[in-house]
Amino acid sequence: MSTMTVPPEPPHVLAVDDSIVDCAVISRLLRSCKYRVTTVDSGKRALEVLSLDRSNVHMIITDYCMPEMSGYELLKRLKESAELREIPVVMMSSENLPARIRQCLEEGAEDFLIKPVRASDVSRLCSRLITR
Repeated sequence: MSTMTVPPEPPHVLAVDDSIVDCAVISRLLRSCKYRVTTVDSGKRALEVLSLDRSNVHMIITDYCMPEMSGYELLKRLKESAELREIPVVMMSSENLPARIRQCLEEGAEDFLIKPVRASDVSRLCSRLITR
């Protein structure tokens, strides 16, 4: 009697960016590394997705500058939440501002990527963060 092994589901990444183009780029890069990706266009939508299915998200990658709720505000909300604080959060921005980068890392971000995000950034992140 043979047993059929079911392959494990690929890790799930929540990508948050108000730019349709940037969301498409990060999504394509993550999918090329065999990750499942859900994209949302705001921090508020990210919190809604996480409230519905928090155990299914293995990493969050978010833009810093977004309307209504910035990526930094999202990061703070996630790290203040007992249920969500363990999910690794990676920040992205097109602005290379050392004070902003330091602030995000001190608040609990795992990494800070400068846009445009490259395939090498994504593969480095995924191998480091998702395989914990």
